[in-house]
Amino acid sequence: MNGSEPAAAAVRSGRIAPTRRQLAAAARTFGLLSPPVRLHLVWFAANGEYDVGTLAERAGVSVATASQHLGKLRIAGLITVRRVGRRHIYTVDDPHVVALVDQIFDHIAPDGGFA
Repeated sequence: MNGSEPAAAAVRSGRIAPTRRQLAAAARTFGLLSPPVRLHLVWFAANGEYDVGTLAERAGVSVATASQHLGKLRIAGLITVRRVGRRHIYTVDDPHVVALVDQIFDHIAPDGGFA
């Protein structure tokens, strides 16, 4: 396969190949989601609104650990946070992130194999 074949295939399918910047950003996003605890926190936040204590309990980690991961996910723009009184409520507002999380777990069976 020569260097032009992937680009030619993308053109034939009607899709434009991603730019190097898009590839780098996508790789960073997948890297950010690679720790299972972060993916678990994003899954919960994509399926509801929770405070850090509830997320920590559901993900089976300490509040400090959940808070640290949530901070990184928030800075990256994968989750959002809003203040309600003294609590911070986390959720996923971006429908693309919700779709990404939904699709990966639709593709992976409960036993860890492909569905």
